[in-house]
Amino acid sequence: MSSSVIDFLATEARLGTKNYEPIGVVLSRGEGVWVWDTDGNRYLDCLSAYSAVSQGHCHPKILAAMVEQAHRLTLTSRAFHNDQLAPFYEEIAALTGSHKVLPMNSGAEAVESAIKSVRKWGYEVKGVPDGQAEIIVCANNFHGRTLGIVGFSTDPETRTHFGPFAPGFKIIPFGDVAALEEAIAPNTVAFLVEPIQGEAGVIIPPSGYFPKVRELCTANNVMLVLDEIQTGLGRTGKLLAEQHEGIEADVTLLGKALSGGFYPVSAVLSNNEVLGTLRPGQHGSTFGGNPLACAVARAAMRVLVEEGMIENAARQGARFLEGLKDIRANTIREVRGRGLMLAVELHPEAGRARRYCEALQGKGILAKDTHEHTIRIAPPLVITSDQVDWALEQFATTLTQDLS
Repeated sequence: MSSSVIDFLATEARLGTKNYEPIGVVLSRGEGVWVWDTDGNRYLDCLSAYSAVSQGHCHPKILAAMVEQAHRLTLTSRAFHNDQLAPFYEEIAALTGSHKVLPMNSGAEAVESAIKSVRKWGYEVKGVPDGQAEIIVCANNFHGRTLGIVGFSTDPETRTHFGPFAPGFKIIPFGDVAALEEAIAPNTVAFLVEPIQGEAGVIIPPSGYFPKVRELCTANNVMLVLDEIQTGLGRTGKLLAEQHEGIEADVTLLGKALSGGFYPVSAVLSNNEVLGTLRPGQHGSTFGGNPLACAVARAAMRVLVEEGMIENAARQGARFLEGLKDIRANTIREVRGRGLMLAVELHPEAGRARRYCEALQGKGILAKDTHEHTIRIAPPLVITSDQVDWALEQFATTLTQDLS
């Protein structure tokens, strides 16, 4: 490790809040699937900023759109109209089949906006008594880190000593239809769920789960809210992860890849009934829907489709998953994934997954551990077959080592 890297890390340790535990590499440049550190070492990015850089680092067409718009107009607030918001609405609605769009900035803001909206719908449309609305969520969920969201987390690290928390949430096991049916009550307004639990370690529900969820929500007039902030926009090999199960959510949350990693952009997508209850002054964001964000998001969506990234995610994801499953290593407990959203869960006796991520760093691969014993793998959707094969060689070499 060079002296400059040591200096960077020492300064962060001295002045920064220690709310992250990053791998010990200082990155300075990125292009496509590759990133370079300050010493000039190249790495294959197998995290994609938690799927935010799905289109690849510094995609030239998104960059051009950002630079062009930055020269023209960056922010007006929503006190005035701008010439990028309406085209953004049209294009994201056409792409996803949505009827209403609420633009925000971060994924957590999108989740908070959805919670507010479904509660309001519950009171004004469904007829739930004021202050009694309930939202069902799943154990091991990850929807963000705001105070409202961590209140219904089951991760002690996320919620300990941050209370008191707001009421109005029921927690059930993920992938359990019977538990959902039992939890639904007259005051239930929504079921908020990830199609695949990413932070929990890429947990995929049983086949047929979501069609049954859709039936239950429809039968009980409950809004199905799918948090597709990580899974959406091609990550799983389809535009939205819901398409693997042939369903449609009432409310869909997008973020991360919506800007290709250039700018914080998120959106709540809905039918008219839910977002149609909001009136001027009841919800907003100074930066939400700003012209720079809209221009960037429009370019990010365009290249995703025009350059076949979604189809590539399906092909390369299948190749990557098969290759990981072919690795014969005593350290591996399970390999799972869909598209380019993959995970290798290690046996507890193999030691912390972080040690394997650090070993992978030495071989030119950047991946990140989650929940102690799982390595998450989510490269940009522009990865090629040769790059997948090279990555698999590094994973095979690393995972067959005993680093416990």
